[in-house]
Amino acid sequence: MTSGEKMSKLVKNLLLVTGMSGAGKSVALNCLEDLGYYCIDNMPVVLLNHITSLTNEHNIDYNNIENFAVVVDSRSQDFDALIQVIEDLKRNDSLKLQLLFLDANDDVLVKRFKETRRIHHLSKQGSIIEGILSERKILESLREKADYIIDTSYLSSNKLKKEITSRFSFDKAHFDINVMSFGFKHGAPIDCDYVFDVRFLPNPFYIDEMREKTGIDQSVYDYVIQREDTSVFLEKLVALLNFVIPKFSDIAKNQVLIGIGCSGGQHRSVAIAEKLYETLSKQYHCYVWHRDIDKKRKET
Repeated sequence: MTSGEKMSKLVKNLLLVTGMSGAGKSVALNCLEDLGYYCIDNMPVVLLNHITSLTNEHNIDYNNIENFAVVVDSRSQDFDALIQVIEDLKRNDSLKLQLLFLDANDDVLVKRFKETRRIHHLSKQGSIIEGILSERKILESLREKADYIIDTSYLSSNKLKKEITSRFSFDKAHFDINVMSFGFKHGAPIDCDYVFDVRFLPNPFYIDEMREKTGIDQSVYDYVIQREDTSVFLEKLVALLNFVIPKFSDIAKNQVLIGIGCSGGQHRSVAIAEKLYETLSKQYHCYVWHRDIDKKRKET
C-alpha cells in the first residue's frame, strides 16, 4: 500500500448540519443517523474544535466510524469562533468537510413555530418573527459557506428525508430487509410491516423423524421448500416484495420487517424464512432471525 493510499484510507467524512430553527435540522439528523452517520446535536464550539480526536486512528472507540454529522447553529454561544473552527477543519487532511444549510421562508417558519407552540430562542420580546430575523442575520455568513442549501418551505418530512438520502447516502442501494419466523401459538408480532401465514403447508411436526428438528435442519428444510405449492408461494411473495420495496423510497423508509408464521415457529416458518432470506439477500441487505425456534410446545 502506497502512502497516498494509506492517507486516503484514513480520511473521515464530517457533515456539519446548520440552518434556521424550524427548517428541519432534527429531521435531517435523524435521517443521517439511519444512514449510518455518527450524529451529535448542538455540539459546543469548544468541543467541535477537537472533533479530530474522534477521527484519530488511535482512538479505538471511534476509529471504525467513517461518517460524522454534527449540528451547529445559532444556539452556539461563540458564533465568531464557530466560523474560525470551520475554516480550521477545512484545512484538516484527515477530514472531508461539507456544510449543509437548511432554510425556509419566514412565513413558513412562523407557522411551524405556532404549530409547535415553541418560543424562538432569539426572541427577546416573545415575537417569533423577531427571533427569525435575528437568526437569519447571524447565520448569513454560515449560509454563504454552505456546500448544500435545501429550502424546506414546501417539503414534507418524508420528502426532506428522501432529499437527504439522495445527497448523503454512501450506499445508494441501501435497504434493510429483516425476515423473522415465528409461531402463532406464541403470539403474532406487532411490529411487522408484513405478516405471511404458511400454516397451509403440511406440518413436519407430524412426521416422527422430523418432530424434534427445525426448519434449519436439511431434512425439514427440503420437506418444506421442495414442494410445488411452496415454490408457487415463494415466487408470488418475492414478486410482491420486489414491487413494493422500491416504493418505500417515496416515503423515505429504508427498512422493512417481514414476519413468516406457522403454528409453533419451528418448522415451516423457519424453512420459508431461510429461503426468503437466501433469495432477497441477492438484492438487498437482508437479515433473518427465528423468534420461537427454541420454544418447546405441543402441536394440536
